[in-house]
Amino acid sequence: MHTFRLQVLLAFGHEDAQSTAFWWACERAACRKHLTRSPEAALEAFLDCQHEVVILDLRQPREFDGEALCRSICETKASENTVLIAVIPFMPPGQDEASFMPLISGGFTRCFVENCSVSACYNELLQMEYGIVRAQCKLRAMNAVFAALDRCQDGVEITSEDHVIQYVNPAFERMLGYRSRELLGREQAELPKSDRNRADLLDHINSRIKKGKEWRGIYHARHKNGESLQQQVNITPVLGQGGKIRHYVAIKKPFHEKSRKVINIINAAQENSPQSVVEALDRVLEILRTTELYSPQLGGTNPDPHTTDLLGGLMADGLWRFSDNDYILNKSSQPSSWPVSSPSSLDDLPPHVSQLLVRDDVWDFDIFQLETATHKRPLVYLGLKVFTRFGACQFLCCPETTLRAWLQLIESSYHASNPYHNSTHASDVLHATAYFLQKEKVKGSLEPLDEIAGLIAATVHDVDHPGRTNSFLCNAGSDLAILYNDTAVLESHHAALAFQLTVNDEKANIFRNMERSEYRSLRQAVIDMVLATEMTKHFEHVNKFANSVCKSAIGRADGRSSSDDSKDDENTSNPVRSPEQRLLIRRMLIKCADICNPCRPLALCIEWAGRISEEYFAQTEQEKQSGLPVVMPVFDRNTCSIPKSQISFIDYFITNMFDTWDVFADVPNLMYHLAENYCYWKSLDERKMKGKRGGSYLENSDRVLVLHAKSPLQHQNTFIIHPNAGIQEQVMQPGYRMRSCNALGDSQISTLNNLAAVMFCGFFSSMTLRLMEKKETEGMN
Repeated sequence: MHTFRLQVLLAFGHEDAQSTAFWWACERAACRKHLTRSPEAALEAFLDCQHEVVILDLRQPREFDGEALCRSICETKASENTVLIAVIPFMPPGQDEASFMPLISGGFTRCFVENCSVSACYNELLQMEYGIVRAQCKLRAMNAVFAALDRCQDGVEITSEDHVIQYVNPAFERMLGYRSRELLGREQAELPKSDRNRADLLDHINSRIKKGKEWRGIYHARHKNGESLQQQVNITPVLGQGGKIRHYVAIKKPFHEKSRKVINIINAAQENSPQSVVEALDRVLEILRTTELYSPQLGGTNPDPHTTDLLGGLMADGLWRFSDNDYILNKSSQPSSWPVSSPSSLDDLPPHVSQLLVRDDVWDFDIFQLETATHKRPLVYLGLKVFTRFGACQFLCCPETTLRAWLQLIESSYHASNPYHNSTHASDVLHATAYFLQKEKVKGSLEPLDEIAGLIAATVHDVDHPGRTNSFLCNAGSDLAILYNDTAVLESHHAALAFQLTVNDEKANIFRNMERSEYRSLRQAVIDMVLATEMTKHFEHVNKFANSVCKSAIGRADGRSSSDDSKDDENTSNPVRSPEQRLLIRRMLIKCADICNPCRPLALCIEWAGRISEEYFAQTEQEKQSGLPVVMPVFDRNTCSIPKSQISFIDYFITNMFDTWDVFADVPNLMYHLAENYCYWKSLDERKMKGKRGGSYLENSDRVLVLHAKSPLQHQNTFIIHPNAGIQEQVMQPGYRMRSCNALGDSQISTLNNLAAVMFCGFFSSMTLRLMEKKETEGMN
């Protein structure tokens, strides 16, 4: 259980009996105390720790200007709920005491007359802690409550026991069309009523809530424009002193007209229908009331196996839904992680790393070059550059050393042994997130908190990833799957661990100096973005974004007349977004950043495809060895076609999502790369090529052509060119030996070189052809 410890700042110009008495009083009260000797040091300490109580010495104003220090503290945002105590000199009996009001008006909370008794100082601290400080803590908590209410999607109305409106949140304003200033102080009875309610409904509601009981039901309100609005309402009485009702809290949800019409039609259809039809329509009603409406189903009797396996592996969240609505429960295990070392200090940044980071704001930035230059630890370097560009330290009120320590802490928690889900992937997602945040319409639709939340979420979104999917963890019954109830297992773990690591390391706690309400808002945004990367709700997020954000933008554009075009472009291109729309934009942004590999330049796209396939191959092998269900059977190292898997992934997940994102964010270069990469994978698939890391087709072959190739990324690859298998990556086979191509004619070699160059679309910078043939005798070496 957390024990509250009062933080006290003692600001005295020099050590004397009074400062010593307060010091020992703090010690007796178990307070966290800081003693400073200058106004500058006191202000710096306050900004760093944000003490609940600040005690300022006003006895020697020439030596220590406590009143000026008080004004400086009051000008800071952090001082809103701070108790400021002025220590004033003791006045001898018979001498008139000066009024406290000038000090109170100057920002002080109360005055303490000089008294060097430790007990007197201790009693003063106790009065502060159990009186004003606890009241101020409640006020700080109220800030968080009101922040939550402001962002709540349901309408909230608070009234007095006499039904006088005391508070409405923004959602309530949008729902009924009134501004809060039009409602506050008015009785509910003064507002227009809808004639669609039963005549006795209000009497029934009042009789129930006046007894202290909650009321739930459907109520028809009247919009400011006169339209009737059907609402789902929950009214709760709030008891105060003596058990008397002091307030009523009403939570109101709009009952959407389209849903109501559909449900009414279905209810009508159920009448006089066979029982089987009634049960089927009940299932339809259930879907309409849940987010399952957005979840796709695979139609047809012979779905593409690559698409089926990708859906099973990426979207199964403990439960995978097939077209017959059967559910299969999965369990999983988590492999152990390996410790990794932190990268070197940025003070010793090598020149070649600095040169690479010059282009960190362009889409074609090569993350693999940075990976090589930083010895597979790119996140600290790129993170520090990107976070600095967005002013993260200023927003978080933390020094650069803390940000650097945090980036090192997070990167060390990624598994470098994972082929795909490592800190390079996190760096790639961070780069994409920063790139999207630079786009004009995105930047104009989000607030600084959204930007910083996006950068943090991108950095931590796969921290401590074990290199296995959620389905694997659920199938194996891992501790994480049990902890998170087979629901968004990895994403929940990433978000929880990121905050746990951060707040438990004082040197790396980038949130330490934030105000509580702002920290809560930032934390909620980060968690929501990390959870949005979980693929189970992929189609829900994309469709909500398309229906809310994109359609509203298109509607504004279509509704603008030619005269509107001459108006302020900023107002039309960057409209103010509601909290709900900003939420959808944040989710869509990080989703696109997380799976943007098919939209990268071809060389990067191919490398990412190879890495994710390698991780899936390893999972399939472990599933077979452990006797677990094979989640993605097509990802078998010996038979998998990477081109087919990429085509299925692009068709099912990528194309629609990035088409939608392009409408909003305007990213034509990404769409160009996506089209080019899709054509590349299609061409390989049409030639029946396995792509990188495929299986072996050497059976019954006496001689095959081998291609040694080096990519611009300096990756060495060896491929076999075989008439039945196309091109596949391969190492030296037992029973074969390597020979030069001298036996082939020059024209044949030239033709094969050209063929290989065409097949790989210029991806490799150098290629050498050799022959691999079977040994003539078993004893030949």
